[in-house]
Amino acid sequence: MKPFATILGLGLLAACSEQSAPGNTATDTAHAGMSHDAMATPNAGDSDATRGFKQSMADMMTNAPPYTGDADADFMQQMRVHHVAAVAMARTELAHGKDAQARALAQAVIGAQQKEIAQIDAWLRRRTSAGQ
Repeated sequence: MKPFATILGLGLLAACSEQSAPGNTATDTAHAGMSHDAMATPNAGDSDATRGFKQSMADMMTNAPPYTGDADADFMQQMRVHHVAAVAMARTELAHGKDAQARALAQAVIGAQQKEIAQIDAWLRRRTSAGQ
């Protein structure tokens, strides 16, 4: 996995974590006692970008398939949903972001994540056709 994909993955995992980063009092205060659903719910004052980011996170949580107990299948299915959310977040950045570095990273994320989604889809198809 490329370094930027690793960083993005860690960022998304942190965003989905029940705990905020230590010492991040702004996050602690803003999200204290809030559920994932509450953090993903658009507010009247949200910018278009914030609404887009929240929608990608809400979609990830809503579209995640149930766990099967099969580590391989669960990893692939959950990572697929995670990658789809990463692509949606990157598209939101491209639609609303101004910083050249952030936009370049978003474009790279789209390419890398779409490639990995294709790999996951191929794996899932092979597994299904093998009857597993």
